[in-house]
Amino acid sequence: MFVAPDPGRARLRNASRAVVGVALAVAVAELCGLSLVASITGGLAALLALFTVTDSTVRAQRVTTALLPAAGFPVLALATTLHGVPQARDAVFVAVVFAGVYARRWGARGHALGIFAFMNFFITQFLHARPGQLPELYAAVALALLSAGAVRFVLWPIERRVPPAAVPPAPPGTGLARPTTRQAFQATAACAVALGIGQLLSEDRWYWAVGTTWWIFVNTASRGETLVRGFRRVLGTVFGIGAGLLIAIPLNGAPAPTAALVALCVFGIFYTAAVSYSWMMLAVTVMAGLLYGLLGVLDPGLLVLRLEQTAVGAVCAGLAVILVLPVTTHATNDMWIQRALRCVRTCTAEAAARLAGSPVADPAPHAAELELFLGRVRLSLAPLVHPLSPYRGRKARARRVLALLDECAVEVRGLVSVAADPDASHDARLAAACWRVEAAVEALLAPEAERAAEAELRPAAAAVNPARAASGPALAHLHGLERLLAQLDGPLRSASRSRLVGA
Repeated sequence: MFVAPDPGRARLRNASRAVVGVALAVAVAELCGLSLVASITGGLAALLALFTVTDSTVRAQRVTTALLPAAGFPVLALATTLHGVPQARDAVFVAVVFAGVYARRWGARGHALGIFAFMNFFITQFLHARPGQLPELYAAVALALLSAGAVRFVLWPIERRVPPAAVPPAPPGTGLARPTTRQAFQATAACAVALGIGQLLSEDRWYWAVGTTWWIFVNTASRGETLVRGFRRVLGTVFGIGAGLLIAIPLNGAPAPTAALVALCVFGIFYTAAVSYSWMMLAVTVMAGLLYGLLGVLDPGLLVLRLEQTAVGAVCAGLAVILVLPVTTHATNDMWIQRALRCVRTCTAEAAARLAGSPVADPAPHAAELELFLGRVRLSLAPLVHPLSPYRGRKARARRVLALLDECAVEVRGLVSVAADPDASHDARLAAACWRVEAAVEALLAPEAERAAEAELRPAAAAVNPARAASGPALAHLHGLERLLAQLDGPLRSASRSRLVGA
């Protein structure tokens, strides 16, 4: 719960760089004589630029960062101009929600631009910005993006040494079959309801319900993932409010300690985001309390209202994914597991071709892609392996699938390492072993009826001979893959009345 591996200290460096980038953005705004509201806006803009831009190449990240004003400035103008016209403001906010989620169909860039647009509307509500403040808000955001870009691409270019991981795209589909289209309607419906209920609770702080609903839909693809994320957001908020009562309220907006603690919260957001949404939300909630303290409006009642609005947003998101064009957990799990298995097959074939002497075969990119697919599998199976999941049988099978796929990844990495050795020699048995691995993957991917027919026609697989498996490292890894794929058949092909996940 408290410690997670950080290979190459990537999260540590990324979190530290974020603190530097946000601090620089705020310092530049202050040196330019901008107001406190503008300085906070600039700091949050820098945080978003560093957090949401996740393109697979440094060049693409630069382009996306440069495009952020095109998404944020029009929304910023609308939000401030319509601040005193509630009905028009609410209608535009809901439209921004739909457009922001719908933009995710264009991959990482659309995802970042959609979040930046939404958050510019949200920030103006959070800070109660007025039209007269728009010029300095523009200046603060522009300076913040320049500061964040300077830190990311010039002062501390982490991605030049370690290429950023590409996010595997989901199958596109068309119309309502496209996951991003369904999620756009789900998020819009949920945010509209959250907006209405949030305003019943508070005419001034209703936006927290909408913000909660929006962020619950970020990086989720099924109703199970969304429900678990909503629970974790509420849990993190509860602990964050407790920390706020102990930390933010006694400080009462004192500038120096508040700035230091905000920096610590920024670090916590980036350091924990990849491993624990609850921990990240704790840091976000404490930071929000500290910013309220700087603005001079913090009191215990405001923190309690924050919790109420969060609960409203989480409930609205949960109902939306159940009632509005639901995407089942089963369908999402099946999709990512199949893509991981196909990646195993491709990597195996490339490694065998490399060992056979092919100068163009390269399994390494496919092995890296497999790690990304396994990350998506873990995310999609999270609802089943969650401690509060009531389905013990499904939980056990989901854990078994994750363990076996992780072992497959180990064997694939070993196979790639052997294939990369220029002195590795080709063994005639590699082709047969590779064929058996590919056949095992095809068997797992085939529909149930086809599998039954094939099982009657093909002879039983021979047991792996340990001595033979030890005849060469490549053969050993291939035999290991064959064994693991055979073991995956059980948890993936359970009875229909007790399958891995429910429909």
